[in-house]
Amino acid sequence: MYTREQFAKMMDYTLLRATSTREDVVRLCGEAARHHFASVCILPCWVATAARHLEGSDVKVGTVVSFPLGADSRPAKVAAARVCLQRGAQELDVVINISAVKSGEWDMVEREVRDLVQTVRLSEMVDEDKRAQIKFIIETCFLTDQEKRIACEIIRDAGADFIKTSTGMGSAGASVDDIRLIRRVVGPSMGVKAAGGIRTVEQTLELLDAGANRIGTSAAVQLLEAYDPEQIIAQAREQG
Repeated sequence: MYTREQFAKMMDYTLLRATSTREDVVRLCGEAARHHFASVCILPCWVATAARHLEGSDVKVGTVVSFPLGADSRPAKVAAARVCLQRGAQELDVVINISAVKSGEWDMVEREVRDLVQTVRLSEMVDEDKRAQIKFIIETCFLTDQEKRIACEIIRDAGADFIKTSTGMGSAGASVDDIRLIRRVVGPSMGVKAAGGIRTVEQTLELLDAGANRIGTSAAVQLLEAYDPEQIIAQAREQG
C-alpha cells in the first residue's frame, strides 16, 4: 500500500484541452505544487509559463510532442523537442508515428525514436543540472499486441525513460492488460505510464498493481483527495 505522499508522486497532473488558458495552467501549477505531484503535463505553448510558476518546487514541467496523432515528420518532432527543453520542459511525452507502425515501417519508427532520445540526452550534456526524461506514447487502442511488443522493444532499446499507453484522445485509454504487456516487454526497471480515462482510485490501484509506476490524469486532485490507504487496508481485511 502506498502512503498519500507516494501516491501523489506517481501522478502527472494533466491539462491538454485545446481550450485551456494561461489562467488554467497557472491554477494547475499551484495545485500540483501544493499536492507535490510528480509533474504537470501541459500544452507546449505554456511550458515557459509553467516553468516560472513551478520554479523552486518539487514538481517537474512536462509537455507533449506531436500530440495527439504522432504524424509530424522526424525533423519537426526533434525541433519541437528542442524548443520545449529550451523553454524549461523536464519531461517530454512524445507520440510515436502511429501511421508508420501500422504500415510496418519499423526502420522509420526506430530512427525517429533514437533521434528523439539522443536530442534529450544531448540537452543534458549541455546543462548537466537539467536532467530530462522522455516518454513515448504508443496509443495502445490502435495497435495489435504484436505491434505493441515491437514498439516497446524499439523504445526500450533506444534508452527512453518511459513508455506511455495513451494520449487520452483515442478510442480507449489505459488498460490493465496493456500495462501488463508493456511491463513484460520492458522489464522491471523502465518507466511505464498509464494514461487515458483514469478517474477512480480503484482503477488507479489496478493499473499500479499491473506494473505502471506513473499515472497521467486530469483528475489527480480528486484521486488524491479520495485516496485513503487506511480505509483500503481495513476493507481488504474485512473481505479477506
